[in-house]
Amino acid sequence: MGGPFWSRKDQHAWSIPKGEFTDDEDALDAAKREFLEEIGSPPPSVDYELLGVFRQPSGKLITAFAAEAREFQPDTIVSNTFPMEWPKGSGAIKEFPEIDDARWFDEATARTKLVKGQLPIVDALVSRLALRDGH
Repeated sequence: MGGPFWSRKDQHAWSIPKGEFTDDEDALDAAKREFLEEIGSPPPSVDYELLGVFRQPSGKLITAFAAEAREFQPDTIVSNTFPMEWPKGSGAIKEFPEIDDARWFDEATARTKLVKGQLPIVDALVSRLALRDGH
């Protein structure tokens, strides 16, 4: 995740691209929009599978999708930015990237990198892949 609060953190400080959507907006359309906004490139033109809806410790719900897209290269991200007063209380507004890095991780590494509230998404993906592969 980007921004000053996450700048020197690595373990349990990564997140999947996500954002809010309204009840009258299709969840997959919102996910694709958020992907474009946060990653800076359109989402791959492939089939997406719903992994589920996951409640975060904050109470927010994340609707997560998975897709297989071998051509996507995370090192090409160009994140959008957001304004924030920094340092807090200084009155100075600075721009920060919403995402400061993107990478592919194996399952074990992903479990140490992702914020803990998103680990059930990894579980759902692992289960879906096991079913697909007949395990």
